[in-house]
Amino acid sequence: MKNIEDYRQSYEKDTLVETALRDQPLAQFEDWFKTAEACEDILEVNAMTLSTLGKDGFPKSRVVLLKEFSQEGFIFYTNYTSEKAESIAYNPKVCMSFFWPPLERQIIIKGTVEKVSEEKSQAYFNSRPRGSQLGAWASHQSSMVASRKVIEERLQQLKTKFEDKPIPKPDFWGGFLIKPETFEFWQGRPNRLHDRILYTNTNNTWSHRRLEP
Repeated sequence: MKNIEDYRQSYEKDTLVETALRDQPLAQFEDWFKTAEACEDILEVNAMTLSTLGKDGFPKSRVVLLKEFSQEGFIFYTNYTSEKAESIAYNPKVCMSFFWPPLERQIIIKGTVEKVSEEKSQAYFNSRPRGSQLGAWASHQSSMVASRKVIEERLQQLKTKFEDKPIPKPDFWGGFLIKPETFEFWQGRPNRLHDRILYTNTNNTWSHRRLEP
């Protein structure tokens, strides 16, 4: 294995200057998201790292998929009995981040979380592939299980149960809306002197300032 200390990458692809920034952070996010969408080297542009704080006092991060964003915030879907959902119920303050290495860009967003409406969760569930709908029922997410065989047998039972029938949305499954409070846009630069711009909201007005690298 290569010495980890020897891994180095010089970031030289772009800059982030105040004169090029959008006034609203969501507009800046959308600009960067569209650029990432157009980059063939980014396979899942909507993959984001979600960090929560659990009752045990430890933070935990995992990759989830962003499914919608708007002026209201950022939406993802999950099992409401999962560890992440329990952590959100305990502490609704979360951090989400996107890292797009081919663009040498990162976005870090802090915010508070609330559930989306049942109607919205239902509409998205109905749009999912049938296999994913069955998967939502089959997984007792974050629970201990004796073996994968248990899950596969449960899935087969569900396939039989719902054969030739519409699959209803489980009550324990739905969406979360992250309402942003801060946005940080990070652009890699040479010599580790990266560009960092932080947007904050005061009295419903967004402003931005530069952070030290």
